[in-house]
Amino acid sequence: MRGPNLKALRMFDAAARHLNFRIAADEQNLTQGAVAQQVRALEADLGVVLFKRHARGLALTDTGERYHRSIARALALIDKATQDLRPADGKVTLSTAPSFAAKWLLPRLAALAEALPDMDLRTIATDALSDFRTDGVDVAIRQGRPKEVEGLTTRLLAPLTLTAVCGADYQSGTFDPDILAKLQGHALIQDDHRYWQSYFEESGIASGNRVLQFNQTALAMEAAANNQGVALVPAILAQRDLQSGRLRAIWQPADPVDHAFYIVHVDRPPPSATVQALIDWLHGQIERESSETQ
Repeated sequence: MRGPNLKALRMFDAAARHLNFRIAADEQNLTQGAVAQQVRALEADLGVVLFKRHARGLALTDTGERYHRSIARALALIDKATQDLRPADGKVTLSTAPSFAAKWLLPRLAALAEALPDMDLRTIATDALSDFRTDGVDVAIRQGRPKEVEGLTTRLLAPLTLTAVCGADYQSGTFDPDILAKLQGHALIQDDHRYWQSYFEESGIASGNRVLQFNQTALAMEAAANNQGVALVPAILAQRDLQSGRLRAIWQPADPVDHAFYIVHVDRPPPSATVQALIDWLHGQIERESSETQ
């Protein structure tokens, strides 16, 4: 019998915890097929059946349950040993989407350094899901709908309020769009969240607008600031550009979206004092700015 590799064991652990290959794949930032293939290979290497495959999901066999109890403890020991190797010298790695990093975090780094002068912050700007076990990430900020993932704590950082923005010189004073229909004929700018598309579909209004599509919110905002059209973006990311006059707000949807910004970190081990200080600063900064704009 050939010994299993660590990658296969982690996929088995994820599948055993969720009893669902798709959810396990999301957690591991892989495809469902890749997880299923690794589990099948693990079963072949061990010469045992670990899962019962049903139409509605998975169930562990008796052998699978016993094996998972041992593997879960072993992986926890590996993760703890790895965590203990990390120096507790104020270093914190923050993973966040590129647009949040560029439009919200970067302008506030001086305030963060003043509040937490002993913290050595490393920022990873990426849209990819973080693997807290292997990426060295201490805390992540993500935009979207919350996901309950075993072993992770997800806390609301800020609700997501959308605002339609354009450049300061974009058809200045020629329209005040109270409803979507009044935006007909204007170029619309959106990112991969496709908020414009969703609002037009939900309103039942046929949109013949030209749409400029970007994969990053920051790029959509830059296009709007350069008078290329009207972008629908999170107000929290547009705040500085609105204050400086690079952008102007022309419309705000009445209906809230079910997206928000969330802080994510592992349950165990609990956040270090430095990581917790960063989390507290983020919440405090959001709350202060929110109260100032009300």
